[in-house]
Amino acid sequence: MRVLGISTSPRENSNSDMLLRQVLSGASSTGAEAEYLRLCKFNISPCLACGACYATGECPVQDDFAVVLAKILAADRIVFATPVFFMSVCAQAKILIDRCQCLWAAKYILKRPIIGPREISRLAMVIAVGGKKGGKAFDCIRLMMKYYLDAIDMGYFANLFISNADEAGKIADNAEAMQEAVQLGKELVLAAGPATGKTIDVELIG
Repeated sequence: MRVLGISTSPRENSNSDMLLRQVLSGASSTGAEAEYLRLCKFNISPCLACGACYATGECPVQDDFAVVLAKILAADRIVFATPVFFMSVCAQAKILIDRCQCLWAAKYILKRPIIGPREISRLAMVIAVGGKKGGKAFDCIRLMMKYYLDAIDMGYFANLFISNADEAGKIADNAEAMQEAVQLGKELVLAAGPATGKTIDVELIG
């Protein structure tokens, strides 16, 4: 079982990053192979909307996206962590999501499988942390990730949404959030079968 954790926050030791590490710790405790990826370490350009992927199913832009994409396609589980910026994902996360348009094109335009047969169902969870107290900050993220995860052939398994946690490192004081992250990491790995279409939703005040 290969679990890939993608930290998209531009801030070192951010709240979403700390929760991601907890999820990966929970996943590792079950015997899974967990890999942590900090997106800011990779040079990934925005989508150019050139349309080339509609004919080939591949992105022609030459940068580190190919490296990250290979990891995404190889993973059995993905944990996608982002801070909330203006009621959505951060810019770094959005760039990665947009560049995966090539997978959408391969799947829905060219009718081509993007991964080979797997014995293990591919599942993903999303971590999002925002400074606003209300839960509406996650509405856009929930919808965006639904369609993004479909494009990369990942079942949408769970959300861990934390509000009122803007200050860097504040989440470390929230024992409930940290414990929930570990538990969700375990559940993500141990889940059997494909996603049911109904996600596990954990929303907490930071």
